[in-house]
Amino acid sequence: MRYYTPVRSEKASARPSPAIEHIQNKHKNNKEMKIKTTKKSAEKTVVTKKAAAKPVAKKAAKPAKKAVTFTVHAEKGKAVYLAGSFNEWSTTAKKMAYKAKNGIYSATVQLAPGEYQYKFVIDGTWCADPENENSVKNDQGTFNSVVVVK
Repeated sequence: MRYYTPVRSEKASARPSPAIEHIQNKHKNNKEMKIKTTKKSAEKTVVTKKAAAKPVAKKAAKPAKKAVTFTVHAEKGKAVYLAGSFNEWSTTAKKMAYKAKNGIYSATVQLAPGEYQYKFVIDGTWCADPENENSVKNDQGTFNSVVVVK
């Protein structure tokens, strides 16, 4: 079993040697301690590092999502879904509910501010929103409806 004891300098100097001063300046976050084993009487230097403080990142406040309601007129009994850039164009992710009183299908989605493209899928057929004039041409040669959330 080894026992370690700190080694103390017998010379008390007002200023450390230039080599020691350089090391101290270079490694301000390190603690240096010389130790000597009792078995071999050899002097060793051990350097321990202080844990660096992690910078605290402030999270940017996320813009509040808003409820956006999509509606489309379709016959009762149809399978109507909402697909768009907000749900990776899934044809089954957002089923629209039929409102018998109004004769329309509707679905509400929580969206952050931005611009979104969408279409309705009615019994497997893709349909742009006939009541929305804002649209863009897609890579299929048809048009996607566009909604802007502010």
